[in-house]
Amino acid sequence: MNLIVVREFRPDDVAAVAAIEAVASPDPWTPALFEGELSVLPALRHWLVACEAADDRPEVVGFVGMMFVPDDTGAHPEGHVMNVAVRPDRKRQGIARRLLIEAFADALARGVEHLTLEVRVSNDPARSLYHQLGFAPVGLRPRYYPDGEDALILWAHDIQTVEFRRRLGLREAS
Repeated sequence: MNLIVVREFRPDDVAAVAAIEAVASPDPWTPALFEGELSVLPALRHWLVACEAADDRPEVVGFVGMMFVPDDTGAHPEGHVMNVAVRPDRKRQGIARRLLIEAFADALARGVEHLTLEVRVSNDPARSLYHQLGFAPVGLRPRYYPDGEDALILWAHDIQTVEFRRRLGLREAS
């Protein structure tokens, strides 16, 4: 297996990210939606891609997008994982974990206090990963997905802790 590099999502990544999304999701985002996300203020969004550093041409094998929700003071106490996917032939290799940890490290640096996401009730591998990363179920969104499947609502509260950093394998804040 080649080295995986995580970096910022760029406009020239849209086609590769949309191709992964098209095979990973029964209701995929369009390239136009990803392009639109890249135009949102960086204070409100953060997108990363995982690239396999094979030869001279790194290939995108996964991505993650976070949305930050400001409060009345302009601080961003909440982060929402909007989308995460890994190319099917690269699943179960720690790529999604790595993307999420990088995204959560950025959220910590921004002062985010709580993280949330929705996951398909049937997606046991993702639910297990989120549990390992400190998320707990708090509710259900009935028929959330276009195919009628329910979404489990997960939260990780009070993430600005040494315990959460350790869970992610990050050093303590200085």
